[in-house]
Amino acid sequence: MKTVRYGIIGCGAIAQRRHIPEAAANRRSQIVAIADPVRGRAKEIAEHHGAAAYTDYRKMLKEQKLDAVAVCGPNKLHAPMTVDAFKAGLHVLVEKPMATTRAEGKKMIAAARQARKYLMVGMNQRLMPTHIKAKEVLDSGRVGKPIAFETSFKHPGPDGWSVDGPKSWFFKKEPAVMGVTGDLGVHKADLMRWLLGEEFVLVGGVISTLDKRTEKGRLIPLDDNAYITLKSRSGVVGSMNISWTNYGGEDNGTTVFCSGGVIKVGKHKDFGVVVEYRNGERECHQVGAVSTNTRQVASGIIDSFTDSIIKRRKPQIDGLEGYRALDIILTAMEAAKTGRFKKIAR
Repeated sequence: MKTVRYGIIGCGAIAQRRHIPEAAANRRSQIVAIADPVRGRAKEIAEHHGAAAYTDYRKMLKEQKLDAVAVCGPNKLHAPMTVDAFKAGLHVLVEKPMATTRAEGKKMIAAARQARKYLMVGMNQRLMPTHIKAKEVLDSGRVGKPIAFETSFKHPGPDGWSVDGPKSWFFKKEPAVMGVTGDLGVHKADLMRWLLGEEFVLVGGVISTLDKRTEKGRLIPLDDNAYITLKSRSGVVGSMNISWTNYGGEDNGTTVFCSGGVIKVGKHKDFGVVVEYRNGERECHQVGAVSTNTRQVASGIIDSFTDSIIKRRKPQIDGLEGYRALDIILTAMEAAKTGRFKKIAR
């Protein structure tokens, strides 16, 4: 195989700003078909890329000769769309969170196994150059062992980013199921378990709706802020501060406190990674900027998935990786309801 023929399911902001342009820019990828329930949207984007347009993704799966699909619809539809694609014999790249329940996540993994196709979850944080460099520094051992961490992902919310603005499905309980915890929290859950190279075993936190409102002025029926505390298997403790109500500059930064110093990621305006050693020495790495909604950088997701398919190699962020991050945030949501810490089941 020299080219991966893609079908795109859902043409919202994540597809328009990330998957579609990144597939178009990849010389080994071809956008063959676009499916979106909004006919005009599907048609306009498809025409721009010389692709076929559909309002029913199932019809697209049946009629088009595809190798893979990118599933970019609302959270609630990730699992059924993914399973349908596997039944059609295709590889699947699904947006995060991969599912809204553990049962759905397990069903998706089983469907991939049965179809003998690849499942990749679009959690791009670990593919960013800044985070790759931070991982390299941590794994080298030169800053000692990790002790604790603080990580944040805060921006003004999807109403300023979504193609539907305040009317976005992100603010509706039925299609979204989860709010900021599922949108941004799952990113950081995946990033931190990958950076540390171990699993989390205990989680607690406060998950609330503080400011985001519907068009009628009522608070949205989903969380817009979350403060989550985690403990890893080896005893590393840390916090994830997640928000849709950061109306200033966006924050997608991480600090890892180690026995020999501190690693700061996305905290300096010029250097993506700064290492401050215990002996007073300082190390600065100019490895690019951390991506935010207002400052997009290529995610590497399509490039990675296309490479995986062509080389017949397991995706970097496969279904099990996606499931583990999902499990963390679902457990955090359950713990927040009780006000107590809860063990993360495996």
